[in-house]
Amino acid sequence: MTNSTPASEFVTDTMGLILRIEQRKLSSAARTIFNAVEAGKAVVYIPALVLGEILYLSEKQKIGISLQDVADYLKCYPNYKEYPMNFAVTQSAAQIADIRELHDRLIAGTARLLALSLITNDSIIQTSAFVKTIW
Repeated sequence: MTNSTPASEFVTDTMGLILRIEQRKLSSAARTIFNAVEAGKAVVYIPALVLGEILYLSEKQKIGISLQDVADYLKCYPNYKEYPMNFAVTQSAAQIADIRELHDRLIAGTARLLALSLITNDSIIQTSAFVKTIW
C-alpha cells in the first residue's frame, strides 16, 4: 500500500537511513522527507531494530558506515527519534500477514503501530496491505 499524502512524521527502515547517511541515491520523495527532518520540519522515527541491523551490517562490512557514524549523524539532527522495540510493536507486527521476514515485519509493525508511512525501498514491504510506504 503506497501513501502519497503529505505528512510531517514518518518511520524509516534500515536501508532508507543507510542510504541517507552514506549520501547514496534516494527517491525524490525519500530525499524530500530526510531534507525536511534535517531542516527541523518533519520527524522520522527509527525503530530500534534498524539500529541493530546497522550494527550487524557494519560488522559484516556490508555497508560503509558504522554505528558511531549513525550516532554522530543523529546528534546533528534531533528530529530523528529512536523508537523502542516493545510488546506493542510485536503485537502490531503479529498482525502483518504478508511480510515473512521477521526483522522487516517488526520494522513495518512500528510504522503500523504509529499509523505512519514507512520510508522503504523494499518491494515486499511496499506491496504489504498492512503498512503505508513511501519511496
